[in-house]
Amino acid sequence: MKAARLYSFGDIRIEDIPAPVPGPGEALMRTMASGICSGDLMPWYIEKKAPLVLGHEPAGVIVGTGSGVEGFREGDRVSVHHHAPCMDREKCPFCKKGLFVHCPVWKGSSIIPGGISEYILIPAVNLRNDTLKLPECLSFEDGVLVEPLGCVLKGLRRAGLPEEKGNFFVLVIGLGVMGILHILALRALGVRAENIIGADPVPFRLEKALALGAGHVVNVSREDPVQPVRKITGGRMADLVIAGPNSVQAMHTAVEAAGPGGKVVLFTPAKPGEVLGLDPNDIYFREVSLIPSYSTGPEDTRAAMAMIEGGHVRADMVVTHRFPVGETLEAYRLAAQAEGSLKVLIVF
Repeated sequence: MKAARLYSFGDIRIEDIPAPVPGPGEALMRTMASGICSGDLMPWYIEKKAPLVLGHEPAGVIVGTGSGVEGFREGDRVSVHHHAPCMDREKCPFCKKGLFVHCPVWKGSSIIPGGISEYILIPAVNLRNDTLKLPECLSFEDGVLVEPLGCVLKGLRRAGLPEEKGNFFVLVIGLGVMGILHILALRALGVRAENIIGADPVPFRLEKALALGAGHVVNVSREDPVQPVRKITGGRMADLVIAGPNSVQAMHTAVEAAGPGGKVVLFTPAKPGEVLGLDPNDIYFREVSLIPSYSTGPEDTRAAMAMIEGGHVRADMVVTHRFPVGETLEAYRLAAQAEGSLKVLIVF
């Protein structure tokens, strides 16, 4: 079978490797589509794992199962998460509190060999605890969005949206696919378009944000978003800010744009060596909360599947390019340019 293995950010090779064989409790999936994650476009983040088979947003068809598998059979269309927690709420203190990404089983689990591979072995814990059947109304490309949308919903859940959203302002910094998914999710959760502000330097993404539910956009190549946010909100600033880019500068801007009692979701890590220096008294007296949100877990992937099935988020809204597995390097280069693309897929 063919798989895309990264040796360095500019060195991705298509290799022929043996197809895995499912053991007890496991399943073998034929991959139909796999997404390129924005996290994999950060060289410092992905190269420390090299060499590795890329991708962790696959959807496909189960073509084989090992002994003892329950609830899945050959022919099932599925979306699979690359990590899965133990879900033992009695013994695992992290699963008990819903902190799935800190579960040791979650940290040690993975799909084999990776998402951009013709066939994927789904380990027993992944199959049991975070593999979802695709409803008939959804395509494999829709299934690719379950994991990234789950990450979005986790951050919004951790921040906590108010029941009354009529006067609730949100600033989304960074309008790549994850920023756009935030806008779509916010709209689905009841935030009005006129209360959503998007900020990005790329005109294509600014236009997409307006088309998909933002009421205002700010081109940050021309102006700092803080003053436009002040004007749009009548001086009160944003109640919630999503800091999308992996930079301390974006995080600083997010804190500055938050109003009294505001919340800032740190959606992406900073670059290695960067230090977030903040005036503690500024945060203290304004009562601004910093909320990191890393990856996602079973509760949020299920919520994401429901939101996709409800038509609030669909692949045709965000997928801009599709490549065969043999052109994975070209796909990554396009996605990394961050210009005229949003979601880039590898299709099989």
